[in-house]
Amino acid sequence: MIAFAPNESGRKVTPIRDTSAQDQQLDPAPRLARRRNVWIAASIAGLVALIAIVLLVSNWLSAEVSVPRERVRIAEVTRGDFIRDVSAQGTVVAAVSPTLFAPATGTVNFLVQAGDQVKKGQALATLDSPELRNELERERATLEGLEIAVQRQSIDTRRQLVANQQASDIANVNIQAAERELRRAEDSWQKKLISERDFEKARDDAAAASVNHKHAIQTAELQKESLEFELRARRLERDRQRLVVEDLQRRVSDLEIKSPVEGVVGTRIVAERANVPLNSPLLTVVDLTAFEIEFLVPESYADDLGLGMDAEVTYGAKKYLANVSAVSPEVKQGQVAGRLRFSGEAPRGLRQNQRVSTRIVLESKTNVLKVARGPFLDDGAGRVAYLVQDDIATRTPIQIGATSISDIEILSGLNEGDQIIVSSTGAFESASAVRLAD
Repeated sequence: MIAFAPNESGRKVTPIRDTSAQDQQLDPAPRLARRRNVWIAASIAGLVALIAIVLLVSNWLSAEVSVPRERVRIAEVTRGDFIRDVSAQGTVVAAVSPTLFAPATGTVNFLVQAGDQVKKGQALATLDSPELRNELERERATLEGLEIAVQRQSIDTRRQLVANQQASDIANVNIQAAERELRRAEDSWQKKLISERDFEKARDDAAAASVNHKHAIQTAELQKESLEFELRARRLERDRQRLVVEDLQRRVSDLEIKSPVEGVVGTRIVAERANVPLNSPLLTVVDLTAFEIEFLVPESYADDLGLGMDAEVTYGAKKYLANVSAVSPEVKQGQVAGRLRFSGEAPRGLRQNQRVSTRIVLESKTNVLKVARGPFLDDGAGRVAYLVQDDIATRTPIQIGATSISDIEILSGLNEGDQIIVSSTGAFESASAVRLAD
């Protein structure tokens, strides 16, 4: 509808048509519901954020100490095989390193220098001992005299045996003659050609010849035994003297001191041309083909060490298998010494007194709760660990078992999957809770 209204000047003005006919009235309820949902969601989000902030603030407030996370080392508690071992610095020593001694009193003359390569049986030094050589010559002369005495006794024995045999043969001839005269006397007596006195005499002569023959045989046998005994005594005396000479010859030959092994001359203990007494050390020889590792461990491991235990030796970048070959029965300065012998291939290039790293396996267990070893073990005396949960490390009492170079056995206080601080906890000042700041 269009209306005409006069203006101030009296003219008629045509009015503009309004939009009242096109307007529609809208329902405000959906819009209010959406606005209400937005406010509810915003309120819930704010409440969650507020709770998180409160928890964070409460954790921070509960933590007595705060340390940067990058300054601590965290390890996880796992379950698996556990090897209890001990590490020690070892020293390479020669398994065979004989020391050569002076076999007699004399003056030494070395034929090699320290560090020279030598073969087995090679002469290393000579010893000049006039007393020993003179003694050998005297004993040789005595032996020659005994040899002559044995020969003389042998000749006398044969001569006496011949004389005894001759006496026995003569006695045998005499008994045959006496028996023949007795038979002739018996014939004559039966024919009454001789007197009874002559017959009795012939019979007595035959009996005497028989007795003489018997005694001659017995005397010859006894003299033979006696002569053989004397000859045997002479021979034993000669043999004893021969042993004395052989021993002196051996000692004289030992004046040339030879290497018992192939290796290197280690040390010349005495000076050149020194006058040394009997059994004094002269030099050492090191066998380079057989090395062992000498190690020292704290005396707390003394009862755990045993012969035949497995071990490994680290030389360069490789590890070599070995076994415990010896354990000292005594403790020196709080340490126990022992030796390792390579059970397989020995490393090449080892040198006397060279240092290497060793590890000895004391015990092996399966299905054990364990964690990496770290300085926390000493800081907490093995009774305390800091259990990490989120950004808070809580002081937790634990009980440990065996320890090795790399791991620690956990008996109680922790579970598999827990994470603890294994680095030093000395800076925590025994706080019950520590905040780990990023």
